[in-house]
Amino acid sequence: QVQLVESGGGSVQAGGSLRLSCAASGHTSSVNYMAWFRKAPGKEREAVAVISTRSGRSYYADFVKGRFTISRDKANSTVYLEMNILKLEDSALYYCGAGETTLSVAFRANSYTYWGQGTQVTVSS
Repeated sequence: QVQLVESGGGSVQAGGSLRLSCAASGHTSSVNYMAWFRKAPGKEREAVAVISTRSGRSYYADFVKGRFTISRDKANSTVYLEMNILKLEDSALYYCGAGETTLSVAFRANSYTYWGQGTQVTVSS
């Protein structure tokens, strides 16, 4: 079993920055990918960024490239999402996921076995 604890959500103004954290604990040895997903009202759940927990390689959805950075602290089993130049459309409930999967399907929500509780990000003008 893997537990994921998220933190860092909050309210920011458009153009501002925010950093989300996801701390993993429990049986994490089989986890090879972690990711951030988001769900906004009226929109489908969508992948934001993915990271290989073993190599550190990161991958991004087109709509956040150049603005967001995903990283990991392997020793602490923690993944971060640094969000910059935030836009109104970034407002959503952000979820952290973890699992044993492959890069080819890493942007699919059903590739992840474990999930955090979600943390709200609200961007205002």
